Amino acid sequence: MSDTALEVNGLSIKFGDFTAVENISFSVKRGEIFGFLGANGAGKTTTIRMLCGLLVPTSGSALVGGLDFRDGGRGIKKVVGYMSQKFTLYNDLTVGENLAFAAGLRKLAPAYAKKRREELFALIGFDRPLSAKVAALSGGIKQELALAAAMLHDPEIIFLDEPTSGVAPASRARFWSLIRKITGLGKTVIVTTHYMDEAEQCGRIALMSAGHLIALGSPQELKSSAFPGPMAEIDFKGLAAAEFLPGLRKAAGLLELAPHGMRWHAAFTDKASMDAALAGLSRQAALALIKPSLEDVFIRLVEGAGR
Repeated sequence: MSDTALEVNGLSIKFGDFTAVENISFSVKRGEIFGFLGANGAGKTTTIRMLCGLLVPTSGSALVGGLDFRDGGRGIKKVVGYMSQKFTLYNDLTVGENLAFAAGLRKLAPAYAKKRREELFALIGFDRPLSAKVAALSGGIKQELALAAAMLHDPEIIFLDEPTSGVAPASRARFWSLIRKITGLGKTVIVTTHYMDEAEQCGRIALMSAGHLIALGSPQELKSSAFPGPMAEIDFKGLAAAEFLPGLRKAAGLLELAPHGMRWHAAFTDKASMDAALAGLSRQAALALIKPSLEDVFIRLVEGAGR
């Protein structure tokens, strides 16, 4: 068996005159947590829907679990599980009814579906009765149950489209522990998220903007590539930042200057440039040398391109 779960080459899709995803290429290893990061409308969900066999690309090619689109994506649907951002479970049905419906869609034999249900309940730690209405469950438990439904047919590759959107932080942390368990079983997980702390947990990240893949690598690789030099955090301590910002923006060697809450992050090409630019601030503002975050990367590569 190949150690590559996903191989994408020049994949594009158009809806009329609108190009939603254009000429993207990447690969994903088996057992990897691979993340898509980008603003709303960047093309993340459309890419996932293509790779699940739900949309046929306009051009390009992809191998998903060794299968392509020549049969219209029917084969791909058998080897992938998909947890949609917008729809997961029917609230007015019970837990058992939802899973029976999911099994029926996959044409699973009753005995096999029951076995998988028990295995997945053990995996996610679900102990509610099958007769419980989904509407009565908390948001976090609903998402875990939706994950079980997406994995009922034992797929090789699981696509999760913003799976923790709108759930509490503790539930988000628990869900990500489940993701790590799943990859520990040899499964491959492709996940979209807009939470930077979640993206940090991915082995590699594809950063998308306006249908294009603009950066690809591990979290550390993305940070090092976007910010090869030092970064400082500036706290103006109540002083009028606008008084100092015009001069900073003209500083030699400045890569990025962006607000972060009440403070500012300033990135430079080298330490000498940073020291020269900040020398006049050191007596009036609090300065600290920091490491860039994925949020800094996002601001520089996505929002910076817009500016």
